[in-house]
Amino acid sequence: MHPVPDRWRALALEPPRAFGTPPIAGRVRVEPRDFIVDEDPGFAPAGEGSHLLLRVRKIGANTEWVARDLARRARCRPFEVGFAGLKDRHAVTTQWFTVPRGRDDPQAWSGIEGEGYVVLEAHAHRRKLPRGALAGNRFELRIREVSGDRAALAARLAGIGANGVPDYFGPQRFGRSLANLARIAAGDWRTERAFALSAARSLVFNAVLAARVVDGSWATLEAGDVANLDGSGSVFAVDECDAALAARVAALDVHPTGPLWGVGDSRAGGRVAALEAQASAQFAQVCSTLCAEGVRMARRPLRAAVRELAHAFEGDTLVLAFRLTAGSFAMTVLREVVG
Repeated sequence: MHPVPDRWRALALEPPRAFGTPPIAGRVRVEPRDFIVDEDPGFAPAGEGSHLLLRVRKIGANTEWVARDLARRARCRPFEVGFAGLKDRHAVTTQWFTVPRGRDDPQAWSGIEGEGYVVLEAHAHRRKLPRGALAGNRFELRIREVSGDRAALAARLAGIGANGVPDYFGPQRFGRSLANLARIAAGDWRTERAFALSAARSLVFNAVLAARVVDGSWATLEAGDVANLDGSGSVFAVDECDAALAARVAALDVHPTGPLWGVGDSRAGGRVAALEAQASAQFAQVCSTLCAEGVRMARRPLRAAVRELAHAFEGDTLVLAFRLTAGSFAMTVLREVVG
């Protein structure tokens, strides 16, 4: 495997923390039930239509493998199976799939089991579930053998609930053992092209966000920012951050954004545009290739709101529960809490 530059490795695995050294240490992801994820699709089953909407719980199985097995059972082609996004293999995850209905009654699917998964619910639905059709995810994480200052932990979690966390792309975006970054470093953009392009944009984004974490501006707006409305893809340019807009930022209703690099105008201005240009200049060849591949410039929130945040101890095990909007990574929350 081609070596990954140290700077890239740091941005993928250990970007700057917003809240400083974590107040506790512990063991994470010792077994699958330590990482529980439940998809929130943000909509109800239609109750009619030419597809079946399946709620599936899986353990030790990756999403694409389950999709292929569901296609076999539905007697359809794999691309006809829909799911909103990929979920970790080494976890207990509950997510939604669609398959063409055919003549099947929905209840015939309920309880069907395969290697590493079981169908919990089945409903008639009008259309195939597209990628990204997801409101968010609920997480329940267990951190074992916890040591450290529990009072400081409570204060840290209060700060996270009030301010959110830097919305870094997590290590899984960069591939096992950073394989996606290794391919980019080697100049191999054709092997697993979609993953390589995604990892490249994620790397540049993490660099911009890291710079704003270091200068303390990751959770605030200023003139020249491009702002995002929480939980949506809607963005707007900021000419001035007045009191009303600052209040919306404090309420986690609006967030600053960073670039997902590609062809087109970033829409940023002033100091923000200069910072983004300086951060992206470290990856001139990567950015050039993204543009040559025709990827379009987009924006992503620099901050993730951490909602429904709660914690409890079971002996020396910390149970941490929270909800994130789609596209944010649980590990970006966990790394601010646990060393």
